[in-house]
Amino acid sequence: MMEQSLSPLSPILPLTAQRTVKRALTLLDRHLRETGVAFTSTQAARDWLKLKMAGLEREEFMVLYLNQQNQLIAHETLFAGSISSTEVHPREVVKRALYFNAAAVLFAHNHPSGDITPSQADKTITQRLVQALQLVDIRVPDHLIVGGRQIYSFAEHGLL
Repeated sequence: MMEQSLSPLSPILPLTAQRTVKRALTLLDRHLRETGVAFTSTQAARDWLKLKMAGLEREEFMVLYLNQQNQLIAHETLFAGSISSTEVHPREVVKRALYFNAAAVLFAHNHPSGDITPSQADKTITQRLVQALQLVDIRVPDHLIVGGRQIYSFAEHGLL
């Protein structure tokens, strides 16, 4: 569950380009796990997520687990849904964050339509997740919505 396949990009990219993207993701992933490298800016997360989620055909909800210095511990797609929605369960998010001993988590999900405007459901689930994670002292620095090459940041828009 921790690795994202490139199969959704198959009809879009030729095989050589898919291999290049896969190598880039592997290098970025390795770099983000190095000592001293952190998601201290939304831009670092944006660049990583564009490569991971931009070509997905179905909505997916990904969680990035961070340590106290905002370094990436692990990432996984916790929930996958249809072309327009995904059901997210706060209990499962808290359980996985505790499993990874995360000090913070970043949320990301994609909108296959390309429209990065958060829905009311996006706003509601984000608040529920923040409240649930606050109970166990886990921070939520941001929730990002990926729509093609554009990304919406809840934190930058004052929604966190």
